[in-house]
Amino acid sequence: MNLKTLQWTREPEKAVIGDDFVEIVTEPGTDLWQRTYYHFRNDNAPVLQFETDREFFSFTVRVDFTQSHHRFDQAGICMYIDSEDWLKASVEYESQQFQNLGSVVTNGGWSDWATTPISPDVRVMWFRLSRRGDDFQIEYSENGTDFFAMRICHMQAAAGSVPVGIYACSPEDSSFQAVFTDFDLGDCVWQAHDGQAPDEEEGALKDLG
Repeated sequence: MNLKTLQWTREPEKAVIGDDFVEIVTEPGTDLWQRTYYHFRNDNAPVLQFETDREFFSFTVRVDFTQSHHRFDQAGICMYIDSEDWLKASVEYESQQFQNLGSVVTNGGWSDWATTPISPDVRVMWFRLSRRGDDFQIEYSENGTDFFAMRICHMQAAAGSVPVGIYACSPEDSSFQAVFTDFDLGDCVWQAHDGQAPDEEEGALKDLG
């Protein structure tokens, strides 16, 4: 991937885009969340993405969040369509006792959050986002080889071309450097469910419709 072609939504003050890495220094009070439970609407986290019209793909990135140190510090993968339609997955620092491996899906301006605690010793994670039409799968891996599903979701606004990329933020009074490497966009590794048509046939049927 040519990282120099990625586009910012809210470019941070401090960021570096190299040939094979991206560094983002988060700014205090930045986050992505819409309404649910907390009632507030936060939509100011920096997001760096590319556009793809591929109906079936898998996008993978390695995230190093070694420097995260404050509650809610987070960095990971995202698909930010607009302020009311997006998804994200990351490891979120909580305390010296644990972190949260979590994902948020926002449809029509309402966010949900799925999470599980993990060891605070984990400081690097690979994330993979796979698309099958307007359905998506988020996975994680601690070694870049063995991936495990975090969730399957539907995105109402994911029609045609979609933006995909990375984000990092610090919702409270904090700042840290997140480093992203091993960017890869390839064929969809999320296989069709038993009884579903192969990718090529699904695409042809949608074209006919």
